[in-house]
Amino acid sequence: MHILLTNDDGIDGPGLQALYEAVADLPEVEVTVIAPDRNWSISGHNKTMDRPLRVSEIKWYNGLEAFSTDGTPADCVSLAGLGLMPEVPDLVMSGINTGPNLGDDVTYSGTVAAAMEAHIAGIPALAFSCNAYVDFNFNAAARFARRLVTLFQRTLKGEEGGLALTSDLLLNINAPSLNFDEIAGVEITRQGRRIYRDELFRREDPRGRPYYWIGGERPDGHLTDGTDIAAVANNKISITPMMLDLTNYLLMDKLKTWSF
Repeated sequence: MHILLTNDDGIDGPGLQALYEAVADLPEVEVTVIAPDRNWSISGHNKTMDRPLRVSEIKWYNGLEAFSTDGTPADCVSLAGLGLMPEVPDLVMSGINTGPNLGDDVTYSGTVAAAMEAHIAGIPALAFSCNAYVDFNFNAAARFARRLVTLFQRTLKGEEGGLALTSDLLLNINAPSLNFDEIAGVEITRQGRRIYRDELFRREDPRGRPYYWIGGERPDGHLTDGTDIAAVANNKISITPMMLDLTNYLLMDKLKTWSF
């Protein structure tokens, strides 16, 4: 199995290193790392089409070889699938993000965008995030990532009890910032609703010209049963299966009754 690892925190992100350590030593697993050369957090699903992309082969974590690019997380996946890698990867794993990607966060997330780009290309994809803002403990997320890969391998070998790698597999996985043996379980969830407390700050530069900074408190969320937000709040690993069809089918039926 050939796995592509990427992220949105940049090539030096500690979560990317934790994800590599989790899966690289598994038998019959080959890992390629292609990640941005800078932080692309909250970048959304950007793809570079207006300039050339630069890619550097570098000595990475513990002297390992990796690829670094001036492109976005989605670009990393495109580069791999369109020829930078000698073969299309069997699986894309994005993360582990330093911070949660819960509910509406997925529309902003570069971590999730990389997984979405893989999904568009027909490649199974997993996005991993750690539910913390400081003092990150990637153990639960990393060990669960390793568990998933072993289950995929079991199916590829024709063994029972495995999981299938299918082209429609797109999972957003959020783990508590805990050791794996401290988690309260694993829950299949739906997207929750975030509560954002953004504020607009107006300042002046030394020449007296105004500039603006969007900030505010960290987001909260509705603790509704069955959602990713509630699961992680209860120290569970949340798995949210995703799709890119954003059609509001209930509203579609309503619109059909309108007179234009």
